[in-house]
Amino acid sequence: MTSTLTPQPVERTKPERPGAVARRRTRVLALPEARWAAAATVLFLLALPLQLTGAPAWTWGPLYALSYVTGGWEPGWEGLKALKDRTLDVDLLMVVAALGAAAIGQVMDGALLIVIFATSGALEALATARTADSVRGLLDLAPATATRLSPDGGEQAVSVEELAVGDLVLVRPGERVGADGRVLDGASEVDQATITGEPLPVPKERGDEVFAGTLNGTGALRIRVERDASDSVIARIVRMVQEASETKAPTQLFIEKVEQRYSLGMVAATLAVFLVPLAFGAQLTDALLRAMTFMIVASPCAVVLATMPPLLSAIANAGRHGVLVKSAVVMERLGQVDAVALDKTGTLTEGSPQVTDVRPLPGSGLDEGELLTLAAAAERPSEHPLARAVVDAARERGLDLPDARDFTSAPGVGVTAVVDGRTVAVGAPARLLDDADGTAAELEESGRTAVLVVVDGTPAGLLGIADRLRPDAAATVASLARLTGSAPVLLTGDNPRAAAHLAAEAGIDDVRAGLLPQDKLDAVREMESAGRKVLVVGDGVNDAPALAAAHTGIAMGRAGSDLALETADAVIVRDELAAVPATVAPSRRARRLVVQNLVIAGVFIAGLVVWDLAGDLPLPLGVAGHEGSTVLVGLNGLRLLREGAWQRAAAGESG
Repeated sequence: MTSTLTPQPVERTKPERPGAVARRRTRVLALPEARWAAAATVLFLLALPLQLTGAPAWTWGPLYALSYVTGGWEPGWEGLKALKDRTLDVDLLMVVAALGAAAIGQVMDGALLIVIFATSGALEALATARTADSVRGLLDLAPATATRLSPDGGEQAVSVEELAVGDLVLVRPGERVGADGRVLDGASEVDQATITGEPLPVPKERGDEVFAGTLNGTGALRIRVERDASDSVIARIVRMVQEASETKAPTQLFIEKVEQRYSLGMVAATLAVFLVPLAFGAQLTDALLRAMTFMIVASPCAVVLATMPPLLSAIANAGRHGVLVKSAVVMERLGQVDAVALDKTGTLTEGSPQVTDVRPLPGSGLDEGELLTLAAAAERPSEHPLARAVVDAARERGLDLPDARDFTSAPGVGVTAVVDGRTVAVGAPARLLDDADGTAAELEESGRTAVLVVVDGTPAGLLGIADRLRPDAAATVASLARLTGSAPVLLTGDNPRAAAHLAAEAGIDDVRAGLLPQDKLDAVREMESAGRKVLVVGDGVNDAPALAAAHTGIAMGRAGSDLALETADAVIVRDELAAVPATVAPSRRARRLVVQNLVIAGVFIAGLVVWDLAGDLPLPLGVAGHEGSTVLVGLNGLRLLREGAWQRAAAGESG
């Protein structure tokens, strides 16, 4: 898709709820390309039934003419401007071909060609506008205002743009951090998944760094601003996405690269076929008819269709199975990838914390069910993601949770409540009591977050919580390795220990952890500078720069951020990781069908051209041969629409 993003002034809007980000999307009909395409389509649909039912030509002829004008004037004008740069634009050729079809009586065929190209241009313009919307909307992650503290302790609500390095800012529970800075006072947990991709909130206390746009938890924080708003991590992500999109090499379908030279040659040859016989005394009508026949049989319609049906069929088949591929160029590029970089949270993993271990300590007198019941009852009033994971685990096991009273929550420490007359504390082991038997260390070494449950002042057990690996992750990694010839790389902002443990489960050896968005972008550029064509798979704001810079980017759709979904070249709507190799494989097969179709189209064109030049090819027969080759290559390309093509791809076959 077109990826040139023009920064525009952003008018901030108030989110509907705390932590929400207002979405501003360009309306389809706000784009002139969409309005012209819609007008051309409506006029065509009005004219077609009139012509097919035998109505007089004066009823449908003007409608077709208006369809030509509304749908063709813009690509025609752009094509004429391209001629100034000595470039023969493919859209101009299609307009000329449509006019040529009308000149020999094929008015409906020419109008259909105009409608198809106008619609394609509208879709490209919409994709560009939506991507720009999402980049600008990213700025709404950072709040519009912040609470600045004066030296005398007073508070003042100011625009975040007014904050200067050294200012003191108060961040209350549930608010977004207004600027990059460092904690001076207070303790809380901060959800910084938008920046680092970490699935769990990170404890923050004095001396820790915080980022603009991240969401504060239950504690209040006083931070000192260390970067201007224009240099915050969020602002830098916006710039990185824009720069990566603008510098990404322009892409064309293979056939478009060939077509430029072919079309120039065809135009020159048509003029020669018309002018040379005239120079030797041929009749104007005969010369024009021969030249028109030559233009029809030599036109690149079959050559164009050699490429589009296989790619569009692969796109349609992928769409039926929950994968949105945004253009034929993207589908072609997917078949070229030879390296894969995967995000962790929300991509290889399910993206939400789950209780993986319930371990009562010796001497506690509790079994797993009793330990989980007490912990879940105490955690139920809390809004912390770990608390929700504990409560969800208890409900999945069908446990009845008693009511808790005297609930208190200490940011960075945990919760305390009275459950069935017993005082239950749930929190981080280091913040509560020492773990004598090393169970907490064992859990943390395996990449889990250890949560200690204390009953009446005595350690009763531990819970292990982790972001669970997707069931199909290991199989997907293996399939991608077979398709590309190299093992995927894991790029994550999560901590190295958790990343290494999960990568081992998924079968990935190359792990790069603790990465900020810039680091992910640098890793992708490093791989591409080595000559690799990199496919990046991610879902978060922090993945967007890498998605934009990669040869091809795929976003996971269920929990994917708006920016990732719009920046990526394809979206897995059903959130099935196995769909990644299942989409790459048909792309490779489509490329093979393109080669077959080019051979078929070339044989037909060569035969008809020789007949026209060396003999006397009747125009109807030339049209029939030309259209026959077009239909043949089209049907060959449609083979990828079959259900079996996707099933073979999903089973790990590339052909």
